[in-house]
Amino acid sequence: MPSKPSVVHLHQLQPGPAADFFALLADKQPGTTRDGKPYFACKFRDLRRTVSVMVWQDSKEFAAAEAWQPGGFFKVRGTFTEHEKYGPQVDVLQIREVRDSDRADGFREADFYDRSRFDSDAMLAELRAVAEKEIRDDPLRRLVLGLLDTHADKLMRLPATERHFYPFPGGWLEHVLNVTKNCLFLADRYITHYPDLTPPLNRDLIVSAAVLHDIGRVEALRVPEVPGQPVELTVDGHLFGPIALGRDLIRTAAAKVPDLNPELLRLLEHTVLTHLSLPEWGSPRLPVIPEVLVLHHADDLDAKMEMFARCLMRDNSTGPFTDHDPVLKKPLLKKREV
Repeated sequence: MPSKPSVVHLHQLQPGPAADFFALLADKQPGTTRDGKPYFACKFRDLRRTVSVMVWQDSKEFAAAEAWQPGGFFKVRGTFTEHEKYGPQVDVLQIREVRDSDRADGFREADFYDRSRFDSDAMLAELRAVAEKEIRDDPLRRLVLGLLDTHADKLMRLPATERHFYPFPGGWLEHVLNVTKNCLFLADRYITHYPDLTPPLNRDLIVSAAVLHDIGRVEALRVPEVPGQPVELTVDGHLFGPIALGRDLIRTAAAKVPDLNPELLRLLEHTVLTHLSLPEWGSPRLPVIPEVLVLHHADDLDAKMEMFARCLMRDNSTGPFTDHDPVLKKPLLKKREV
């Protein structure tokens, strides 16, 4: 009798004999063939690979597939192929929902949920501590802390973006904390380097804008109730985008801080509104104060570094370069001696 296939990770599958693997059902879409026969187009994934699975009406899995729910875990036996047009695919031979006994074969939910490497509670506490210590203007500090406290629950689960950088729970905090720390370093560096600049760089403005530059994502993104499901734009996210929504949140919160300097508020709004700097990146206006330069480049550097690091750390190719990264739109060199 042929031996039972060993259990491997989905991202380790290679074209050839059938293999057993665990997978999360990321998406299931019903469809109809030209002949009017129903089918399900499914996406199964682990952290490093997503594969397409077609369940046709005449397959033995079709009846069971009607009850499958995205977010569920499955044990699959199938053969892997790389289709020239449709990408990675699996032809399913057997499939069932996971059982507790599958943990003995290596099943772990954590293998399927992309998340920050750092604890969200600790990151939020650190970000709040930085704002409390480094923002010296009391009304401005209260504005920033109030927004963090109001949206704390969602910020701990929020990605930085849907798919480009830090696209996982806790990603917003990881990104914003990095940007804020880098902005502090750069602000102090350039304040020292340009002691005669008039008006001088406003350190409080830079730090506050760093903490709040992506606050609009709490209104622009819908965090799924089921872990592992894709993040989607809200209606307001589609209509207005995170930058405009962020300005609205800041203005609304500022109305509850009547002693906040109105000019400082206006400059904070401008810095958040223009921090992308370039119209082709989505900036509605061009920046006209140097504080935006500090935020823009700290923000861009952290986003690019995360995209490079994620591409390099998760690539499965065997050559000197990574596979073509769909976000970076290029492969990266990974085989180096120095």
